[in-house]
Amino acid sequence: MPLISPTAASGDRVRCHIGLSYDHTRRWRSVWAALLAMTAMVAYGCFGPGEPVGPGAAAAEEATKGVLPGLRLQWPAEGQASVLVDGLGSLGGLGRQEPVPIASLAKVMTAYVLLKGHPLARDEPGRAIEVDKTAAYESVSGTETAAPVRAGQRLSQRKLLELMLLPSANNIARFLARWDSGSQKAFVQKMNRAATDLGMKNTIYTGASGIETTTESTADDQLKLAQEAMKDRTFRSIVAQRSTTVPGSPDPIRNTNELLGSDGVIGLKTGTTTPAGGNLLWATKVRAGGKERLVLGAVLHQRADTSPMEASEAAQDASRSLIRAVRQGLPAALTEGESRT
Repeated sequence: MPLISPTAASGDRVRCHIGLSYDHTRRWRSVWAALLAMTAMVAYGCFGPGEPVGPGAAAAEEATKGVLPGLRLQWPAEGQASVLVDGLGSLGGLGRQEPVPIASLAKVMTAYVLLKGHPLARDEPGRAIEVDKTAAYESVSGTETAAPVRAGQRLSQRKLLELMLLPSANNIARFLARWDSGSQKAFVQKMNRAATDLGMKNTIYTGASGIETTTESTADDQLKLAQEAMKDRTFRSIVAQRSTTVPGSPDPIRNTNELLGSDGVIGLKTGTTTPAGGNLLWATKVRAGGKERLVLGAVLHQRADTSPMEASEAAQDASRSLIRAVRQGLPAALTEGESRT
């Protein structure tokens, strides 16, 4: 009988070796053995060295090409994804661009609106803001991600932005919305107007924190926002921080983005709930075409309806694969593209 033995695997690539038994007295058996081997290869998904198989292969077939069609990216096996180079254009995308819940990626728009209305210089702390009772109560509710703050505590605008963006504190997002607009409802109206102004046609915000499943967007829309948000030096410096502190709290509060500091990653924002799955907006620097370029990516809806830990790991793993593919292939793809023009 033919033997099908996967002997090497990398991601969704599998190489198969085939062993055939030959009966020298009845050669017709070799023909049947070969046919059986080919059938088994199809069943096992072994299509030959270097060809993608499994869910990733199907996803790769659905990927759209961008301004550098020769650049091959390792797209996730599910959900949505999109990548662009600032100043150059899209590198392509994966999945139908239909709105899905984005969880705490909503806080990028919250920060964007706040910094538009209350701009800060890169190292400026901004005005001191007194924490209200609602934010303090929500910090110990235990039902969602929150930062430990006390009623009456005065924290700078920058510190509050750090607490909202790094550990993804929902209580701080809603507090800042109330501080800015008097109510979260009024602030959300500003968020949606900003989305319209940015051309985010498939996006709706229903809260400042993103905990609501009705806050939805697409990978392409989130990159439109990320591109604008990263132009703000204060926002850019905050999302690159690995941790922050709260006065009166002894332990540092870490950034939920575990990709920071590797592969040139300088941001940007995580977002995870069970219905939304794992989501990640990322930013990395790549040296290509004779200069340093900012590459932005969005990975949405990874492992939805599983545990938050599993979903978050899936989003970060998928993003890491995309980032490394970009960093490896972009310099050569740009050189090839320039040689054709």
